[in-house]
Amino acid sequence: MSGNRTGRPSAPRATGRPAVSSPPGDNPVRRLYTSARRAWDRPLTAYYLILGSSMLITVLGIVMVYSASQITALQLSLPGTYFFRKQFLAAVLGTVLLLLASRMPSKLHRALAYPMLLGSVFLMVLVQIPGIGVAVNGNQNWISIGGPFQLQPSEFGKLALVLWGADLLARKQDKRLLTQWKHMLVPLVPVAFMLLGLIMLGGDMGTAIILTAILFGLLWLAGAPTRLFAGVLAIAGTIGLMLITTSPNRMARLGCIGATEPGPNDTCWQAVHGIYALASGGIFGSGLGASVEKWGQLPEAHTDFIFAVTGEELGLAGTLSVLALFAALGYAGIRVAGRTEDPFVRYAAGGVTTWITAQAVINIGAVLGLLPIAGVPLPLFSYGGSALLPTMFAIGLLIAFAREDPAARAALAMRQPRFGRKRAGGSGTSRRPRSWNTMRRRASARSSGER
Repeated sequence: MSGNRTGRPSAPRATGRPAVSSPPGDNPVRRLYTSARRAWDRPLTAYYLILGSSMLITVLGIVMVYSASQITALQLSLPGTYFFRKQFLAAVLGTVLLLLASRMPSKLHRALAYPMLLGSVFLMVLVQIPGIGVAVNGNQNWISIGGPFQLQPSEFGKLALVLWGADLLARKQDKRLLTQWKHMLVPLVPVAFMLLGLIMLGGDMGTAIILTAILFGLLWLAGAPTRLFAGVLAIAGTIGLMLITTSPNRMARLGCIGATEPGPNDTCWQAVHGIYALASGGIFGSGLGASVEKWGQLPEAHTDFIFAVTGEELGLAGTLSVLALFAALGYAGIRVAGRTEDPFVRYAAGGVTTWITAQAVINIGAVLGLLPIAGVPLPLFSYGGSALLPTMFAIGLLIAFAREDPAARAALAMRQPRFGRKRAGGSGTSRRPRSWNTMRRRASARSSGER
């Protein structure tokens, strides 16, 4: 055995390892995409998207209501924070409703369907009684409930139609009756048309459009055949066309699509000044509170056209952020409706998602000059407690449905508690774990691996 100068045997030389080549197509962009896809497919993604996006929209809406309504309040000889305080109070009450709805089981939601429908119909009938109903901007759809507070029952009619329609279709699906067209249409379509008639008696066509969108969403989720779906759409379109052509005000609004000048008698004044507000905002806006159009130039700056003020003060970055939040909320609602096996959850989640998405599209489309001005608020964002309260309850429904998914329930149960963890270091003797550590719930369903 050969040795070196020291007489020690020479150590065998280590053979070099061959270089490991990265698999083809494995680049940082692909790894980032894979990681994002894995995070996107987690069981709690829909839960966090619904909760996070709705809360951000509501908080940003309160801020913008405060900014957009100060001038209007001062013009009415009211304190500058008048509308902000009312919206903040409505948001607090709405948060309570959201928490209650998010903790209710589906059986309780279904039990509320008929009482809510009957209550909404009763209130909408009261609106048409002289001395009880209140007209606002030419539409008699309000009830005074004392002091400065008013109630718009048609906003609660949207929630009632979603819950009642979902419960009705779910019960018929359990009995396998949806294969017959008469069971799919009756009594869903007649009741929806009754609600539409009560709303149109007050002249509020914008809310009627949203209610029609909810009806079509429920029929589509129920699997209505194309000819049936097209028939109902044709009837609704014909009625809507008649209502538009017989009203000079609605025809004037239709003529303001894409307008760049106020026109004769300032017919398109609101639509044009909404475009002016968006155009003057630039990329990052003029700054919070620095809008010029809200100084009497833009009507309904804190309600129907609050998106225009947002574009002027927060710029393109602010408006795109609002659009992204609504897109995330809509995607999460579709995901909840698509992944459940409970028919009621599928219909209710799809109805709520259709309601919020359609209303957001109609409001933003009107501000951008792409659609006629329908007079509907931006959900969770515009001023109005009557619109905010049922919408936040509907968001609570989506949160409850997202929590009921077996994988999401398992992920929530397996999360580590924030309190009662054992601190690092300390004395050598281990402390006795706290009771809430030892009694942590375990998921009965399959584990999702998420913490």
